[in-house]
Amino acid sequence: MPSDEANGTAGGPGARPILGTPDDFEERPAGPGRFLAYLIIGAIVAIMAGGWGYVMVAARGNPEVRAEVIAFDASAPTSAQITFSVHKPADREATCRLRAVDTQHIEVGSREIDVPRGKSDLAFTERLKTSAQATAVHVQYCNLV
Repeated sequence: MPSDEANGTAGGPGARPILGTPDDFEERPAGPGRFLAYLIIGAIVAIMAGGWGYVMVAARGNPEVRAEVIAFDASAPTSAQITFSVHKPADREATCRLRAVDTQHIEVGSREIDVPRGKSDLAFTERLKTSAQATAVHVQYCNLV
């Protein structure tokens, strides 16, 4: 004998879904309440997007100062040398932090360099003392003073 489910009569004759069917609900009029809800949700999303944009811009650091590594030499066991250029406004001073790291990216030496006002593009060659063999040297940051 076939089951009730196979006949489409599960739950007995005339069984209806517990929560009803779409035809059981009347149409809701599109009023100002629905528009207001969408407006509030849109404002929240716009504020969150603006906040995220601010975080992303702030994470880049100071965009008015850029440092570019030209070359570095980390062959000496107790020191490392770096040649880098700094691009900044000519009327402002800056401070740059140089950092030497080993194979596990552990800092083995660092030094801060003051960049004087007067020129906007300057090149430097600096030597850092290291506590162990460095494998890389980079400019960690440059900030206007």
